Amino acid sequence: MLVPATLSAAPFAAYVMDARTGQPIYKQNEDTRLHPASLTKMMTLYMAFTAIERGQVRLDSQFPVSTNAASEPPSKLGLKAGQRIELRYLIRAAAIKSANDAATTIGEGLAGSEAAFAQQMTQMARALGMTNTNFRNAHGLTQEGHYSTARDMTILGRRLFYDFPQYYNIFSRRSADAGIAQVASTNKRFLDAYEGADGIKTGYTRAAGFNLTASAQRGNKRLIATVLGGTSTAHRNQVMAQLLDAGFTRVPNRVREVRPEAPRLLAQRVVRRAQVEPSAAATAPQPQRLVLSASAPPVRVSRPALASTAAVPQAPQPAPQAALTGGLTLTASARPASRRAPEPATVAAAPEPTPQAQSASLAAPVLAASVRPAPAPRSRTAATAEAAHPGADPQAIARAVAEAVPQNGGTSLSLLASPAPKPRSEMVILAAMGEGDLADPEALEIVSRPANSGRGWGVTLGLFTSRAEAEKLLLRSALQDGAILGGAARHVADTRRGFQPSFANLTKANAELVCERFASRSQECQVVGR
Repeated sequence: MLVPATLSAAPFAAYVMDARTGQPIYKQNEDTRLHPASLTKMMTLYMAFTAIERGQVRLDSQFPVSTNAASEPPSKLGLKAGQRIELRYLIRAAAIKSANDAATTIGEGLAGSEAAFAQQMTQMARALGMTNTNFRNAHGLTQEGHYSTARDMTILGRRLFYDFPQYYNIFSRRSADAGIAQVASTNKRFLDAYEGADGIKTGYTRAAGFNLTASAQRGNKRLIATVLGGTSTAHRNQVMAQLLDAGFTRVPNRVREVRPEAPRLLAQRVVRRAQVEPSAAATAPQPQRLVLSASAPPVRVSRPALASTAAVPQAPQPAPQAALTGGLTLTASARPASRRAPEPATVAAAPEPTPQAQSASLAAPVLAASVRPAPAPRSRTAATAEAAHPGADPQAIARAVAEAVPQNGGTSLSLLASPAPKPRSEMVILAAMGEGDLADPEALEIVSRPANSGRGWGVTLGLFTSRAEAEKLLLRSALQDGAILGGAARHVADTRRGFQPSFANLTKANAELVCERFASRSQECQVVGR
């Protein structure tokens, strides 16, 4: 754990990055640990999006409001202790209005307590390459030991854009319905004034000054930048506009895109029990529990067709493979006695700018010369696809993998208009794994959901004119949703009306979840089964 640094009152820092490559364009005090204020909520939202995509919670999950959350100072949505509110409304309030009570409710709902959630936020920061960040709360109000840097906040802004394009549009909203109130954006001035701006987050406290992480696109170019310690909203926005204007003139129009790799994940102690749905076939048994010894060497957790991997401590004696909820599998494997943690996912290394660039004035920032980016690393998703289809055409696999990775400008899942999915119980909570996380592992208790465990269900995905097109959809879907499609059987039926792709051997809950995700992508899907 980092030792909390002494933070000065609102010194200035800035960092500008070419979002396509992760390469820096301008730096000033970029690694100075400062108060991030409400830029913290970017990580709160990143954690919420992660939980949704991994099936742990849903947009319509009801989160209880605690006395602690309701008593947070403004800005706030106006939540009352004891009420319950859907996660979709909390996301809108935290992202658009920067509501502190909403952010705290998200954290407590996901991790059981704000302190536990802050620890998970810090672990995720390590996995994303944010080496000078430490979180103590979910909202960003000034607290000892809560700090970040201009570089780290820019890295986080880039990860929101690339990792969750289906939710990214929330950061460009000027207003939204937050359930109990209509909320207006704290970033409206910059979004309206700067051409191409589409996010991301503002922040202000007396100790932090006026902060902003912004993203803007012009043509083929996209920049993400952070300004910390502005003297006013107008000053902060003006400096940001100058930095982005100068950046757009210096970066090349076309570059090789280097997408960030998915963070590795570590299973954490479950902080609350899942609500198990009653089964019509039989009464629901007690949740199965698997407690892993804290003193044993780790085993690897694998998710079929999923880019990210996970590691958890294992029991002293090798155990047979145990299947958990949503296709999560614990596989015993021989590991050395060393407790050295695996290397975390990293962002592309950035070259140091010239001394002139570091000392440039705000009025006319001097930008470091654009550096030709390194070729994109071979993705784990592609390797997984090739292993699963050894006889397939490598070029076809490459195209399917590329389409499986969310692209900028693709179909966007609207948090305002998304249909309300059916209730579903929560799953195991995962947090990010960085260096040193396995040094002193704790005993872990993983709770699986026994309800709807029968795998007599499946989904059909419409009709296609060619078998190749139908098979391509199945492969792309398996890569995108490996967490819930692990173990599912793929099949293409040749009917009189066309080729019909389908997934079989699913639980009812997973079949319904698959169709909800396909519906968000405007893809026909129907649940079939007993």
